[in-house]
Amino acid sequence: MKIRAVVKGALTFIPGAHRILPKTIASSNPPPAYFYGVWLKHLTLLHSQRVLGSPQKVAELGPGDSLGLGIAALLSGVDCYYGLDIVAHTKPEHNLDVLEQLLEMFRTRAPRPSKGWPEFDHLLDDRLFPSHILTDQLLEKSLAPERVAHIRAALLSPTGRSGPITIAYRVPWNSGDVIERNSIDLIISQAVLEHVTDIPATYSALYEWLKPGSVMSHQIDFRSHDMTTKWNGHRAISEPMWKIMTGNRPYLINREPWSAHKREILDHGFELVSDLHLYRNDGISRSKLTKRWRDVTDEDLTCAETVVLARKPASAASAQLAEA
Repeated sequence: MKIRAVVKGALTFIPGAHRILPKTIASSNPPPAYFYGVWLKHLTLLHSQRVLGSPQKVAELGPGDSLGLGIAALLSGVDCYYGLDIVAHTKPEHNLDVLEQLLEMFRTRAPRPSKGWPEFDHLLDDRLFPSHILTDQLLEKSLAPERVAHIRAALLSPTGRSGPITIAYRVPWNSGDVIERNSIDLIISQAVLEHVTDIPATYSALYEWLKPGSVMSHQIDFRSHDMTTKWNGHRAISEPMWKIMTGNRPYLINREPWSAHKREILDHGFELVSDLHLYRNDGISRSKLTKRWRDVTDEDLTCAETVVLARKPASAASAQLAEA
């Protein structure tokens, strides 16, 4: 483990110490190109699995400092975006700057940054842009000056609404009633589900929000988030020491492996559409695992990231009508 991770966790128990602590990963303020690449990655993968039409209502779990992912969705034709977080991070003036930079990327059909998952590049055209999804005709409408003006106004509006555009920032989101049941076409998250403290309750809320037949797309990062020297070294830390490192923070990382997420996805009624994994063999060995993790599978021990697509069954509509 890294000593500074222990010290940072311990300091959070001291009132007011948060003012001198560095920013967390969840509020690290990545550049607009990051959100552009993330959105195009999820969008192209969803379309390749033939599980996404033309979503009008999109929700993002854990946007952090910027609503960049939601802005990218809005510039792609989405009309309603929900940004759901535990702690308020985002600032309107920053989001306006992100909007202008993303707008230029979409106008020029900028290539998708392929860092991390180049496997998605075969889903794009020669320019590394999903022109089969974001056609010239679609972008002509979604990037029309009047529509962009509404996006800009919604970012500044206290109501989050302007014309056909709705931007709803919900903090904290940790209850299922922050969004109307059966109303969302797509739920997306990027390196967020490894932070949630109550995984079953989170998947329960996601299921409630999605329309029957609609989908969610999540990239989950199972690494230690720089708390240990080895990428999976957080599973070599004892429970008492982990409590000190976690400290008095609303989130950190939950240390749950892919199998725990898969189990909750299926137990909550989702259909697994696809799960793509990035494996690493340069972490700690099984002999270093603490008692809690000693029986993890080889897959869980070596799985560093997963991109998972899951669908709420269309049959859920008739089941919910019967319950009513």
